[in-house]
Amino acid sequence: MTTRPTALKGIDRRTFLKAGATVAAAAPLLGLSHRASAAEFNYKLATGQDPTHPVNIRAQEALNKIREATGGKLDIKLFPANQLGSDTDLLSQVRSGGVEFFNQASSILATLAPAAGIVNTGFAFQDYDAVWKAMDGDLGAYVRGQIEKAGIVSVSRAWDNGFRQVSSSTRVVKTPDDLKGFKIRVPQAPMLTSLFKALDAGPSPINFNELYSALQTGVVEGQENPLPIIATAKLYEVQKSISLTSHVWDAYWILGNRRAWEKLPADMRAIVTREFEAAGMLQRADIAKLNVSLRTDLKTKGINIVEVDREAFRNALRKTSFYSDWKTKYGNEGWSLLEKNVGKLV
Repeated sequence: MTTRPTALKGIDRRTFLKAGATVAAAAPLLGLSHRASAAEFNYKLATGQDPTHPVNIRAQEALNKIREATGGKLDIKLFPANQLGSDTDLLSQVRSGGVEFFNQASSILATLAPAAGIVNTGFAFQDYDAVWKAMDGDLGAYVRGQIEKAGIVSVSRAWDNGFRQVSSSTRVVKTPDDLKGFKIRVPQAPMLTSLFKALDAGPSPINFNELYSALQTGVVEGQENPLPIIATAKLYEVQKSISLTSHVWDAYWILGNRRAWEKLPADMRAIVTREFEAAGMLQRADIAKLNVSLRTDLKTKGINIVEVDREAFRNALRKTSFYSDWKTKYGNEGWSLLEKNVGKLV
């Protein structure tokens, strides 16, 4: 039986790995032990996260179990940390078949499947209870259907990218006014660009693999990411404060190339979905624990952790056309499902 990781005592690579790994770090991270020499299907799973991130630890566990359950017929190798390209590169590769599986955030997936970005609506979800009720229910089913219309497949329920927080090297962000003119890196994600423009900040879309240097050289003053990303990518080394805005919740989706997916026998596809969903439940628990423990750990690294009034930011957005504009873009079907789960936004 898989055990859940304990809370972190620090955020160096070794400690983080222990926090997310199973007992005795049973699963090798970058390759499978006893790899089948005659697999019928040799596939790749690419991710953008650091090897120590729970996404990769839990994904590797799933890949090991898939290999075992298929008798070695399906052998999927994990390639973390953008080894096979940037997020936008990999989105193209999973469409073309250059990689068979790819872990992607809704915020970037929205550039291909716009409806996927509805879960990123600024200050929509108040807490995780609301998130999982929606994502394991009708809203999640709706998004998965829209992903398939874009020509790729979602092979499991959503994993947790987490609530995104704002960090800065130049100012403390505590109120909406503190964002005015703030040069902030955002991913190639329409919703996040729109959100920060509505709050009068200066969002700059930059690929994640270029983020650390952009912060280090002052190309941007700050960025926004979930705490586990800030920790594993060591962004705290080039930032001074983190404001707990939780402005956007983001999903991770295990995406598949449609042709590669349909080549697998039905029983093998069922195994893949079963193991990715089981791993996803554990990954969700990992992120929940890290969101608590990392606040303390980041403070020990000299980071100023700032509590904010999230309702003030939500009210600032309501004074703009932000919500009404996105309601128009998503349409009544998607927006009604969102508001059914989070309450009225417009």
